[in-house]
Amino acid sequence: MPRKIRQLISDLERAGFSLVGGGKGGHKKFRHPKLAGSVILSGNDGDDAKDYQEKQVRRAIREAAK
Repeated sequence: MPRKIRQLISDLERAGFSLVGGGKGGHKKFRHPKLAGSVILSGNDGDDAKDYQEKQVRRAIREAAK
């Protein structure tokens, strides 16, 4: 069963990411002080997360923890 977008957002926030402006429409943009780029998630909080979104979040959290 796929996770929800709200769960991915929660994971990012626990890892030190913060929501920043700049997302268009249903997109949310997150930044971490240690990373040069940002993570952009599309969809509403209750939507199922796509596989690529889960991988993107895992990779970003892993890079921020280094």
